[in-house]
Amino acid sequence: MAILMTILIAFPAMRAHPCLTMNPLATVCRRVAPLMPAVLLAVLVSQAAAELQPRVLPAPHIDGGKPLMQALAERQSGREFSQKALDLQQLSDLLWAAFGINRPAIDHRTAPSAMNSQEIDIYVVLADGVFLYNAKENRLDPIAEGDMRAKTGGQDFVKVAPVALVFVADLARLVKAKPEFKEPYAWADTGSISQNVYLWCASAGLATVVHELGERQPLVDAWKLRPEQRITLAQAVGYPAKK
Repeated sequence: MAILMTILIAFPAMRAHPCLTMNPLATVCRRVAPLMPAVLLAVLVSQAAAELQPRVLPAPHIDGGKPLMQALAERQSGREFSQKALDLQQLSDLLWAAFGINRPAIDHRTAPSAMNSQEIDIYVVLADGVFLYNAKENRLDPIAEGDMRAKTGGQDFVKVAPVALVFVADLARLVKAKPEFKEPYAWADTGSISQNVYLWCASAGLATVVHELGERQPLVDAWKLRPEQRITLAQAVGYPAKK
């Protein structure tokens, strides 16, 4: 859509062009390309390439790792991070451990949720954009472009850690819960997921810390969250900084 707006601003006469009633975008660009200066066309192609796309994650590694008791012994909060990015395999393993599907036949998860409501969504904030973890498809679905890590908390480490997980509770899914219990359930379920992240990080030799966000409204607006969707907590993940 941003590309189409650029075309229409640069070439007002194209607003009435019949190809603008057609999709996909490639058809439009092909029709209008002969009318554009080469430089503008190059810019539009670059913009198209830069737009976020879904990222299919590799299958998580569900064997190996440290024994549970050792991971519990090493579980800790760390606030000093390296800027080194996690690869897709690490992201897949992390998110599966957090709240992935461990019983595909019945779509049940690695963490409990009240009455199996599965009301917690994990928004994955990376340097190039924000994605929603799609556990069923094992995929990152794009939500917003740009680096929004600094908006996930007030402490300096949120700008350094390569991954910020933001937990969002969709209270509309808690259909069996009494209204006064929906938010307490969501916070408890967030805690279970966060602890899974802690244990996986302890096993993988990574640092993590769960933390408050501060001002939530900028994220609510940017991600177009509904009133029933409530941001609970955030959790930074990354390699520990070298000392």
